[in-house]
Amino acid sequence: MYKKSPPLVFLLLIFGFITACSMEVSKLDEADSAPSTNGIITATLPVTFTPRASATPLPATAQPTVEPVSGKVTAQINVRENPSTSSESIGMLGINSEAEIIGKSANEDWYKIRFVSATGESREGWGAAEYILTESKPDVPVISGSSPSTGDENTNGQTTQQINVRIGPGTDFAVLGLLNNEEEIVLTGKNLDGNWLQIEFVSGNDNKGWVFASYVESNIIDDLPIMSESGEEIAASTQTVMAATAAPTYFPAPDDGDSAEEPSISVEFSATNSRAFDYSSDLSSPEGDTEDWIAFHPNSPEDRVNLLIDLSCEGNGNLYAELWQGGIKLDKWGELNCGDSDYALSMFRDETYQFRLYSKYSRELTYISYNLQVRAAP
Repeated sequence: MYKKSPPLVFLLLIFGFITACSMEVSKLDEADSAPSTNGIITATLPVTFTPRASATPLPATAQPTVEPVSGKVTAQINVRENPSTSSESIGMLGINSEAEIIGKSANEDWYKIRFVSATGESREGWGAAEYILTESKPDVPVISGSSPSTGDENTNGQTTQQINVRIGPGTDFAVLGLLNNEEEIVLTGKNLDGNWLQIEFVSGNDNKGWVFASYVESNIIDDLPIMSESGEEIAASTQTVMAATAAPTYFPAPDDGDSAEEPSISVEFSATNSRAFDYSSDLSSPEGDTEDWIAFHPNSPEDRVNLLIDLSCEGNGNLYAELWQGGIKLDKWGELNCGDSDYALSMFRDETYQFRLYSKYSRELTYISYNLQVRAAP
């Protein structure tokens, strides 16, 4: 009995199967090294958008910080809302007051200042540059865009020195503010005697105030209407009757408690910069404040300092002046009287001097309101 050989067809099938496996492995090896997409259908991927890089905004350029410049006030001044004498007064600074300068007007006639008000709060306003003393020219930015207006276009008068503006026509009325020398004003009336003038003044009742006529220049004073203390025009028929009885009323000056050791003011100013100071006050006798002490210390590179002094007064009494140096009264310096203008004095540099202004004793009440200006000779 013999074994049958496997059929030939069966052998051929086995051989074909083995060969096919070898070819598939080879194709897989080739796919690993170099993939081909021939004959392969792939899914289409959705289109994606890469966002375009946007420019990162640069930070804003830092503004330079303005360093305030310290200044000292050399006269009683108004602090105004804007750099103009016609602008509303928002406060007052006395002589020797401190202020921080943070800006200036385009023509440099005004400084933007930071100051402490009478109520103790910090405020900002504008002060006249000529009355604010600094060690050097302030390096501050121009804040106002243009030169300030010099005042109302209807101005018809001008002050001849620094003067008080009062609520009514007399020294017994409260002070509303100050006007500087050569300030343009609008005159609206006068009192019956003609020694007080009514002006437009934004801080006053009905925007009106009163100034002493002797310190105002105008060619229309004679034509101004007669006004009462309440601001009403007086009819012509009653003016003659009132003229016979009208008389100024004076009151004792308030005592400010100053002395040679503690003067009313003490000013240090530079003659080289033609600086000056103004001081206004009042005296009376036998009641009230009878004397004022005013100290000043001129600086100069020269051995002597030449000064010019103005003294103006109003009232029904006389004012007398003494000059002191180092606690000693000087006897041969001259004589300063009310009404003197450009009175010349030659002083030693870096010395402290004092004026003693006083009212002599009298039986009847006498009252004197005065303004003293001391400035370096040109």
